Amino acid sequence: MADKGGMDKAKGKAKEAVGKVTGNDRMKAEGKMDQAEGEAKEAVHDAKDSMRGKRSKH
Repeated sequence: MADKGGMDKAKGKAKEAVGKVTGNDRMKAEGKMDQAEGEAKEAVHDAKDSMRGKRSKH
């Protein structure tokens, strides 16, 4: 899942860059949303890993 989050962030950065170059505000906004989605996916993945680590120590 972390790879998926990273892919979403990369896709978002690319969309945002294209939006800036072309002056397309919608594309820039979509890029920012994709980046936020990627961050959220990574946060969920990290939280799951953290919980797994706590469970295995007990």
